[in-house]
Amino acid sequence: MIEARHLTKTFRDKKRGEIRAADDISFRVEPGQIYGLLGANGAGKTTTLRLLATLLQPTSGSATIAGFDVVRDAQQVRANVGFLAASTALYGRLTAREMIAYFGQLNGLSDADIRARTKRIADELDMHEFLDRRCEKFSTGMKQKTSLARTLIHDPAVMIFDEPTLGLDVMTARAIVKFVRECRNRGKTVIYSTHVMSEVEKLCDTIGIIHDGKLLAEGTLAGLRAAHGEQDMEEIFVKIVGGDDAP
Repeated sequence: MIEARHLTKTFRDKKRGEIRAADDISFRVEPGQIYGLLGANGAGKTTTLRLLATLLQPTSGSATIAGFDVVRDAQQVRANVGFLAASTALYGRLTAREMIAYFGQLNGLSDADIRARTKRIADELDMHEFLDRRCEKFSTGMKQKTSLARTLIHDPAVMIFDEPTLGLDVMTARAIVKFVRECRNRGKTVIYSTHVMSEVEKLCDTIGIIHDGKLLAEGTLAGLRAAHGEQDMEEIFVKIVGGDDAP
């Protein structure tokens, strides 16, 4: 389970002063659910996810992942979390198989477990064609699949996806979305951050709409449609964040 309680992160800027990138955010995600964090670029999605993944420390508030506090128990949180961002950083001279194995070793897996899990993930993501090629030669889609595989190798209970389909072709994006759905079906707790309305409608059990660092609305797709008198997710989003003139 993921639980954020009044999670806040502020930064200091010489020109703009204090910036609240995440402002008093609270929500909860149960196992077997996908929580969609929907917002425009700069809304605070990535900051919130980095706080949950222990990549940043909160200014105030708290969060727990699988019962572990993100500040006090950071190592245990990392052992239970897979974090995938749109920007991938792979070692170009390693093959995809070597990249995945390296992260398996970092997480204490045996060689036998790494081999078995690599095969299963490569089957699911259709990676066998490039599994033994160097990452420096990869397309964007191949890089993203390799990043997803290394994120999953230790079979984390919690998955955090930050704009995972950004810049991908249609078929690769569909494969990623399908895999996210399968994570839910296997009982994983999933947060999915995006600004793509159609992905939210296809995937998410609960949707949180974030704007200027604040969580402005939360609910199921059906609940948000009923509350705002709109069927189209884009129209609902625009209403909530302040209309067509909102930045």
